[in-house]
Formats: sequence, C-alpha cells, structure tokens
Amino acid sequence: MTMNNNNNNNTNNNATTTTNCTASATSNPSSSNPTKTVRVMIKGRVQGVFYRNWTVENAIGLGLKGWVRNRRDGSVEALFSGDPKAVDEMEQRCRRGPPEAVVTGFQVFPSNEDLTAQESFHRKSTV
Repeated sequence: MTMNNNNNNNTNNNATTTTNCTASATSNPSSSNPTKTVRVMIKGRVQGVFYRNWTVENAIGLGLKGWVRNRRDGSVEALFSGDPKAVDEMEQRCRRGPPEAVVTGFQVFPSNEDLTAQESFHRKSTV
C-alpha cells in the first residue's frame, strides 16, 4: 500500500505501510463496552522527532490506555487499548506520525495484555 503524507510536513510521500494482521474487538465479560488492544511497530524516521511525546498526547486525547517506547533498532513500539474506534483512529494517526516523522513501515498485532489496572497512557523505557 502506498501512502500520501499530505496531512503533515513529511517530505516522503511514498511511505510504505505493512499490516501483518488485523485485531478484532474483544468483549470484556464484566463490561458491556467492547475493548480492542493492539501492539504496533513503527519504522522509519521515528526517533528524535518527538514521536513518543506525540503518541502520548494523541492516545490520552482519545481516552486510550497503554504505552509507547523506543527500541534500540530505531523503531517505536506501542500498545493501545480502549474503544475499538479510538484504537482504529490511533492506528491511522500513527501511520502518519508527528510532522517531522517519516513512517516507512507499520505493523499491527492483536494483544491480550491486560491493562485494567493502568490509569492512563504513558512512556516506557527503551528496550
């Protein structure tokens, strides 16, 4: 799939995105609200461009739980959990990233990580 990054100041207008699998919403038996949880891997120029801070701000704005962290290989990894529409919106935002980022690869994996005790979205240390 080819993306056009007209919505920000990126100079790379042909960023390639790859989605390995699509996560479906899963229902929490103790709640009538469905929750979707996914882990994403973002590659490209995504470190040193405030990608993590941008992710925290956007995820909190969408009411998501989870985390974001840099990886030593130069990628960024994040876990998003919440309303399925909000998670889908966050995935779309991360495909573009902040203005200085150039996303060249994007993978989504379903996750069963339990975030019920977590209060909000946060940054984690580099791995």
